[in-house]
Amino acid sequence: MEIRSSTVLPAVRQDIELHTADGLTLVGELALPPEGPPAATLVCLHPLPTAEGMMDSHVLRKAANRLPALAGIAVLRFNTRGTESPRGRSEGTFGDGESERFDVASALEYTEFHDLPNPWLLGWSFGTELALKWGRDPLVRGAVLLSPPLRRATDADLDAWAEFGRPLVALIPEFDDYLRPDEARRRFARVPQAEVIAVDNAKHLWVGEPYVRIVLNEIVTRLNPAAHPLPTEA
Repeated sequence: MEIRSSTVLPAVRQDIELHTADGLTLVGELALPPEGPPAATLVCLHPLPTAEGMMDSHVLRKAANRLPALAGIAVLRFNTRGTESPRGRSEGTFGDGESERFDVASALEYTEFHDLPNPWLLGWSFGTELALKWGRDPLVRGAVLLSPPLRRATDADLDAWAEFGRPLVALIPEFDDYLRPDEARRRFARVPQAEVIAVDNAKHLWVGEPYVRIVLNEIVTRLNPAAHPLPTEA
């Protein structure tokens, strides 16, 4: 069976709730490998909720649909405060990337409490801002950034990540709406351990199966290299 955009592979899927330090309940899902313990954990931070970003934004949903079965990776997705998806609505209101610090912390606390190994952050657009600003937790092994705008996240945040020392992989679409490869290389030069990967012909929303496969393969290369490259059939 060819893996298509709608393919959902086996996983142990659990609806979860996250509880923030400022008293909110966030809704989410954890997808675990169908057999055996996970090799690593992907904590997904979704695009801007005021522009329809949510835990079911397509790349994040496809990561959860495929990576547990194909790469032995646990995928944790959740709606940040005030965000709604088919899973439900998280409590609270949009905090413009500031109060969401508590949301990121609650997701990482969940991975620690449930013994989910080797957590990496996957941020997409607005989610990259959350990763850079609030993801510098000792639990975090690294971060993959899709289409980072570098608007809310400043040079000071990049400098702090440089000091943090964890791997940082930025996937930059050739035709991104906010930050294109040449400018991304200049901005991320502040982070010695950052790797900037330009993706030809891609756009901010990563529409199209070829681009989704590039993203998922780059994730797997970092989280579980033994599973790379991902198969295109299952």
